[in-house]
Amino acid sequence: MKQCKQVCNLCQGRYCARKVSIFSVLPEEQLSEITDKINIKTFKKGEMLFFEGDISDKLFLINKGKVKAFRYTKDGKEQIIYILAEGDFVGDMSLIKEEEFKFNAEAMEDSNVCILTKKDFDKILLENPDIALKTLRVIHDRVVSLEEQVQRLGTKDIESRLAGLLLGLIKDFGTPKERIVELDIPLSREDMANYIGSTRETVSRKLSVFQDEGIIELIGNKKIIIKELNKLEDLA
Repeated sequence: MKQCKQVCNLCQGRYCARKVSIFSVLPEEQLSEITDKINIKTFKKGEMLFFEGDISDKLFLINKGKVKAFRYTKDGKEQIIYILAEGDFVGDMSLIKEEEFKFNAEAMEDSNVCILTKKDFDKILLENPDIALKTLRVIHDRVVSLEEQVQRLGTKDIESRLAGLLLGLIKDFGTPKERIVELDIPLSREDMANYIGSTRETVSRKLSVFQDEGIIELIGNKKIIIKELNKLEDLA
């Protein structure tokens, strides 16, 4: 039984490593070396991967599920930084310098996560400089995204912030279909409000306005049909 479990973990580890973009440059034998170093852990919905202040000495690879990175404002309100889905990873800044995490990470649904220690990942980087370059590109994109988020929060109205959030979610969770885009929302209305610095009531009201204007169509709480992408971009 123990041997079967080990084999299962190796298979999951390899499957997980294949999903992550920074490992896509690796040949099979090098991928196997990473698989041997991966630990698999399942986090239940609401369970924390780590807390702000924890030592950031691990890389977390999302194999299945969704994870939100967030921190609390001075008044105790949750501020979402970004959403991670299958194939994403978090803990990348610790690969540059080991220090404390500046935010929390929580499973938004039951999630399967592959974990690499900084020590093991450092060895991988030394042997595969292409991975280091890919990692830096991801870090760059996240910094740019955070800068845009800060700008939206500081200079734009709620409609613009909400439109910008929907456009950002389309990149990872949208499915183009002829003239529309189907968007599977990984966030509750409360989460969306926390993301853009608003309230749940305001987000719900603005979404209804977008629907009345023919820009979107709301399908329950977890799906939005983007009917007029250009108008949404104009709002943002």
